[in-house]
Amino acid sequence: MPLIKAIPPVRGRVGRPRKRPDCLYADRGYDHDKYRRLVWRTGIKPVIARRGTPHGSGLGIHRWVVERTIALLHWFRRLRIRWEIRDDIHEAFMTLAAAIICCRHLVR
Repeated sequence: MPLIKAIPPVRGRVGRPRKRPDCLYADRGYDHDKYRRLVWRTGIKPVIARRGTPHGSGLGIHRWVVERTIALLHWFRRLRIRWEIRDDIHEAFMTLAAAIICCRHLVR
């Protein structure tokens, strides 16, 4: 719940900014009614995979985007293992890596 409360306002259309996303995708590790109720109370629809059901719920499509992004960042050897102690230096390398990845995809 601290992560959900720390979500910044969602940018979008002109007008009052939305304070929360429409839905929350989660892994089977969060399959508990307690988490579902807490997320519903904040006004967010929980989409959490159920334990004991076969794969194919459709959540893999959204999860694939996150795993692909992490894999793209691992192209940069310095980001595989965090060597920097200072947060600002690590964030600068992450930003630089993201800019290089975007540039490579735009050139194609």
